[in-house]
Amino acid sequence: MSHYEQRLERDLKQIREQVAEVAKRVEIGLKDAMHALLSGNQKLAYATILGDLPINRRVRQIDQLCHSFIALHLPSAGHLRLISSVIRTNIELERIGDYAVTICREAVQMSHPPQGGIADKLELISSESRHMLSQAITAFKEGNAEVAKATASIAVQIDYTFSTTFADLTAKENDFDFKDLMRLFNIFHRLERVAAQAKNICEETVFAATGETKTPKIYRVLFLDEDNCGLSQMAEAIAHHNFPNSGIYNSAGRYTGTELDPIITEFMQARGFDLSEIQPKTLDMTPGELSELHIIISLQGDVKSYISEIPFHTVAMEWDIGTIPTGLTPEQTLQRQEAIYREIAVRVQDLMQTLRGIGAS
Repeated sequence: MSHYEQRLERDLKQIREQVAEVAKRVEIGLKDAMHALLSGNQKLAYATILGDLPINRRVRQIDQLCHSFIALHLPSAGHLRLISSVIRTNIELERIGDYAVTICREAVQMSHPPQGGIADKLELISSESRHMLSQAITAFKEGNAEVAKATASIAVQIDYTFSTTFADLTAKENDFDFKDLMRLFNIFHRLERVAAQAKNICEETVFAATGETKTPKIYRVLFLDEDNCGLSQMAEAIAHHNFPNSGIYNSAGRYTGTELDPIITEFMQARGFDLSEIQPKTLDMTPGELSELHIIISLQGDVKSYISEIPFHTVAMEWDIGTIPTGLTPEQTLQRQEAIYREIAVRVQDLMQTLRGIGAS
């Protein structure tokens, strides 16, 4: 190995060791923050807050080391990907340290430590988030893309756990002081963000190890109308046809109609959409299934008239498309169908380009 290669490897080793040290301190800080919250240990909470200051200094030192490495070695390919990932992972670790500080600051303001079911839920989501963070850091240290990919998938379960906490916090049997309730909301949110940052670290690991960039997100979209016999089926078909690579699309009704509207079926058939074998469906989804949806769109009425509790991470939209009135002439009916079709197509296009960009397909 040449002198240059030895120096390059030495500098990389120093950066890796610094990142490992920061990660270790961040994990300890998060663990101590949760212990301080659940036990009411204010001394530990304040010590954890102060303990974040050395972490911040280490983060700045790593940032300087990375920029010096780039200037000195002019890295390319794998080395450049690694340094790029270290810089971003460094930021993510600093944020997690900040979340621990926020938890501590909220903990010392609580009138009493969380108890009962809320304490159990805090321990659960804390345990899940910290486990995911620990695995993400291990994968990053080892440059193990497969472990990183497996770890990133844990975020789905944590999202679901997080989304169910709101009902628990606002349950009638939980007679929280309003300020304590807001503090608990903030704490739960910070724990959810720990998992989100851990997922980011996993993605950086995959990029550094393989060069794979983050896969574009596939969005789950649900279209709703009264009986799933017309408008929602049209919207689902248009979305499938125009943006097959950008989303997973479904439709449902408040209740199940007997069959698809033959007028709309015939209209769509003339435009290359075969709906002849499709049967109307009623909205029948568990809370967990609903929480996996990114977008819920009602084409008839308020979304909350179909789903009373919109999941935390789900966006609800109403598209006032209108209907096809009865008593129209065949020509007027066709014109109205064309207008509805075009409006749905434009709205679907606007939505998917907002979600995925101009190149959505």
